[in-house]
Amino acid sequence: MFTIGDFAKHGRVSVRMLRHYDALGLLHPARVDPASGYRYYEAGQLARLNRVIALKELGFSLEQVGSILDELVSAEELRGMLRLRQAELESAMAAAAARLTQVETRLRIIENEGTMSSIDIVVKSLPPVRLAELSGVAASYDGQDIGPVIGPLYEELLSRVEAAGVTLTAPGVAYYEDAGDASRPGAVLVHAGVAVAPDVRAEDLGGDVRIVVLPAVERAATVVHRGSMDSVLPTAQALAQWIDANGERSSGYAREVSLACPEDRNQWVTELQEPLGA
Repeated sequence: MFTIGDFAKHGRVSVRMLRHYDALGLLHPARVDPASGYRYYEAGQLARLNRVIALKELGFSLEQVGSILDELVSAEELRGMLRLRQAELESAMAAAAARLTQVETRLRIIENEGTMSSIDIVVKSLPPVRLAELSGVAASYDGQDIGPVIGPLYEELLSRVEAAGVTLTAPGVAYYEDAGDASRPGAVLVHAGVAVAPDVRAEDLGGDVRIVVLPAVERAATVVHRGSMDSVLPTAQALAQWIDANGERSSGYAREVSLACPEDRNQWVTELQEPLGA
């Protein structure tokens, strides 16, 4: 048998943690000396200790760990708990990856401060566009708030378009409007749209899909961004700097026209179209 100190060493945990597990009923010593109160553990108890630690690191509470180990949770319930934890971890990893991309993007912008941008800006008029669209609200115009809203909107919209057998007539267009109020300052209304023919009706696509006509824009400053929209910031800021340097004035959020959307997001091609005021 092992003393509590030796068992802690072999299990790579602290003595304090073993005492805590004992108090919670998760892992009792194999024997407690009645005279000294010393705790002793058997080698076979390492298996239960390993399960306690593994379940804890998966994110389960110690109460849940106890229920699982005592078989109060069915195998199906345990699979469901593990799938849920897997989804939570995958979501956290995706969010961390997006934040890393934003940090790298900001770093590139800072490193390039003072250098002349090689991005080409073109001023042109925009024709009206008839769109089928779904809309949602993002907490802000920040990429980490926009992405989780616009992605699912487009997935749902394209699924409905495909199910209805509708042929798209032009690239997708995303556009934005202020939606902030006292309860959610800075909120943005996100519109995910695809261009459709005049004979397509909202009821053909079902649900809350709307048919709208984006009005023509007399003058817009436009720029082509190549790559994932997670890395659009340098392009968007170059566009803003050009507008300021040329004495122009923005009159709204830039539209985002998807010129190419292959499976590899780094190969996306998107045109930013920022309306200019008089």
